Amino acid sequence: MSTPGRSRADARRAPHEGAARRRAAPPTRSPPSAPLTLAGLDAATPAAFARALDGVYEHSPWIAERAAAKRPFATLAQLKHGFAEVLREAGREAQIALIRAHPELGGQAMPSQALTAESAHEQRKAGLADCSAAELDHLHTLNTAYRATFGWPFTLAVRGPRGKGLDRREIIATFERRLGNHPDFELDECLRNIHRIAEIRLDDKFAVMPTQGNQAWDCAELLSAHTDPGCAARGELTVTYLTEAHRACAAQLSAWMRECGFDEVSIDAVGNVVGLYRGAGHGRERPRLLTGSHYDTVRNAGKYDGRLGIVVPMIGVRELHRAGRRLPFGIEVVGFAEEEGQRYKATFLGSGALTGHFDAGWLDQTDAQSVSMQDAMRRAGLPATLKAITAVKRDPAAYLGFVEVHIEQGPVLNALDLPLGVVTSINGSVRYQGEVLGMASHAGTTPMGTRRDAATAVAELALFLERRAAEPPNLVGTMGVLSVPNGSTNVVPGRCRFTLDIRATTDTVRDACANDVLAALNLICAKRGVSYDITETLRAAAAPSDPALQRCWERAVAAAGLPVWRMPSGAGHDAMKLHEVMPQAMLFVRGQNAGISHNPLESSTNHDMQLAVDAFMHLLGQLDEALR
Repeated sequence: MSTPGRSRADARRAPHEGAARRRAAPPTRSPPSAPLTLAGLDAATPAAFARALDGVYEHSPWIAERAAAKRPFATLAQLKHGFAEVLREAGREAQIALIRAHPELGGQAMPSQALTAESAHEQRKAGLADCSAAELDHLHTLNTAYRATFGWPFTLAVRGPRGKGLDRREIIATFERRLGNHPDFELDECLRNIHRIAEIRLDDKFAVMPTQGNQAWDCAELLSAHTDPGCAARGELTVTYLTEAHRACAAQLSAWMRECGFDEVSIDAVGNVVGLYRGAGHGRERPRLLTGSHYDTVRNAGKYDGRLGIVVPMIGVRELHRAGRRLPFGIEVVGFAEEEGQRYKATFLGSGALTGHFDAGWLDQTDAQSVSMQDAMRRAGLPATLKAITAVKRDPAAYLGFVEVHIEQGPVLNALDLPLGVVTSINGSVRYQGEVLGMASHAGTTPMGTRRDAATAVAELALFLERRAAEPPNLVGTMGVLSVPNGSTNVVPGRCRFTLDIRATTDTVRDACANDVLAALNLICAKRGVSYDITETLRAAAAPSDPALQRCWERAVAAAGLPVWRMPSGAGHDAMKLHEVMPQAMLFVRGQNAGISHNPLESSTNHDMQLAVDAFMHLLGQLDEALR
């Protein structure tokens, strides 16, 4: 597919020429030399290795000097990870010294031209050389406050996740937000940004570009232009089932699939976008590989949750089509219409239709505007009949299995400086809604020993859950809602509502924790003289990855020169639903901003997306070889 239009980043105006201080000549940059090669670096002396990589880390040649001992490097990703290992092994003092080697953004170094050539280039590219007087004053205030808080300069990869440069508004907003971080967290955030700076500088030295990663990043950006009514004005991305924005996303995905060379593209009876790239030998079709993810979002969402898992295999098919290549198996990419359960309480609606688990009762559900799902389907031009929906069901025997690429939605890979992770299992989960009933009474006249406080009973349960869930690995427990109906400052709470969410890689571990928590609830309430009511609202079985497909992802990660990190998924995914009828396995892609997700700060880089595309193509190659 051609890059579908210009991204918002492409449309930014070049900074205008400003005052004389902004027109001052930049630091002289050395004339470009021949691009580096890994083979050349591996053959170089340690001193020559360090000289060739001078400037990748600001005023810190020791990082390259130590990385030389980790040779040979088979891939650029392996070299980057080697740098990250060196810095992690160096310890906190050396890490802080590296951060202090960086200049302030738009600070004193810019007017005095005291920046390195690399930093000057990056800050100019972000427009920091063209700040207004008011912007420079604000940056000076921020820099002063930041140094006073943390003791080092604010460090940010100003060329951003796409490599084209953040604008001043984005930089200042990030600066303001990070001022509130804990010092330990902010130290790690600075180091992550320094590695990102180094990653982009290495592109310049090696004369490489993550072309497919850029394409994936641009597609996510372009899809994010479609958002539900009222959200655009607030700068929010929200795409719920069968809204106008949802249908626009489906139309865009369909158009891209056609551009990519899919043989068949359609939108099925529940709104799934389906693209089929046939395998060799159409007359005797072999089982297909099923892949994809969802394109709906939560409210005020990020741009990559779900969507990355549609775009990556689309680009993979495009590469096959451009090469005129057919595999022994077909590839079916599905953009699932609904996974989040935001407009209707029908989570996994899109993938559930493929597995034959569409609940007929969902059609009568109504949204906040009293529009039934059936009416919403009709308005979207879908058949809105149970017959048409049940026809969407797939025959599992016709598929090799299901694979899904997904942003991690957590901090693990980011903390490990790893761009990819292999999922071993999607956690099983159980949820409850509960309420403790005590006795509301006067806060001033009720002695502590005679109170029947519903809120403190729930608080005690929350602490028990925290301790119990921390005992075994890969178990988590959350009490996400605690509310006192009609609560008042001077009233002992007579009622307290709460929720429980317990997840683990195996159903056995999950259920053991749930049983202990329910038993603790009973004991706590009996001891405190209060009663309770609790109802199970959701139960989803754990979905362990298929060993053979998991090994394919592991080999793909290893081929990139990266350590293979195996990890569970605490979040639910469409793969969890497909697991009910066929083998499945997932690949996680690192998220930026400490891996935050379901949030506008959700982010990923063009380089990590490139590695995801490469891993997907490697997986296809393994299946191709196995089936020939």
